Amino acid sequence: MREDDLLNLIRKELPLDDASIIVGSGDDCAVVQMEQKNLVLKTDATIEDVHFTAQDDLSDVGWKALCRPISDFAAMGAIPQHALITVAAPSSWQQENWLQLARGFGKAAHTFGIIIVGGEMARSPRKLFLSVALTGSAGPSILLRSTAQPNDLICVTGKLGGSFKSKRHLTFTPRLKEGQWLATQAGIHAMMDLSDGLASDLPRIECASNCSFILEKEKIPYHPGCSVEEAISDGEDYELLLTVAPDQWPNIQKEWHDHFPNLSLTCIGKILPPDHASSPLPPGFDHLK
Repeated sequence: MREDDLLNLIRKELPLDDASIIVGSGDDCAVVQMEQKNLVLKTDATIEDVHFTAQDDLSDVGWKALCRPISDFAAMGAIPQHALITVAAPSSWQQENWLQLARGFGKAAHTFGIIIVGGEMARSPRKLFLSVALTGSAGPSILLRSTAQPNDLICVTGKLGGSFKSKRHLTFTPRLKEGQWLATQAGIHAMMDLSDGLASDLPRIECASNCSFILEKEKIPYHPGCSVEEAISDGEDYELLLTVAPDQWPNIQKEWHDHFPNLSLTCIGKILPPDHASSPLPPGFDHLK
């Protein structure tokens, strides 16, 4: 097919317009109307043989590619609004390959209220490469990695480990509503999403907040069939890692159960002053290793 014909087919699978769109997909640039809020921006790449395999369902790959940056918005309590998607695909692809991928994008966009305003299609010499740029907004209470405080409790949503073994890394649900709710609660000091695993991500809070930590490994919630070590090191869980003021924890715990009865929120450790030694952790995931 010609590129323009294929693009017109793909557009039918995607949400492309709402009241904020001045110029949408189909022009040289998209133009959206901005309100007087904090602008939030994120880009994320999803790469064959790193984040998925050629045997995986392409609709799942599309879902994952858009949900990865949505998870980052969740970690800041932000609201995603507009997406730009770049796809570089092998020349062997047929029309149905493109449409399967687009259906995954469309499902994620419809689920989380995102408008896809444009992007780019290109031929890849070998493997599939996806890049999503996501923009949105946040109110005054933005949660950061750099604001953990000594004596904070370290907490995590859901269960960890075994994401690749179970293929859950392709079908996870970003904790968007949960992150937005947490951003409104007194006593939530710092937060990030767990994409690279506790072993990589908790030290990022430690570094950004100039603190130390103690991790109570026996309290870490993990999926059946996993070990505590896998829960710490596996990554691709896309749960939320947060720190909570200890005096607010009983109230947060109760309110959480009332709002999200089907998702656990577990205390797994404590933030310490920087002059303490942190709990030893195994090597975490590193893209450049």
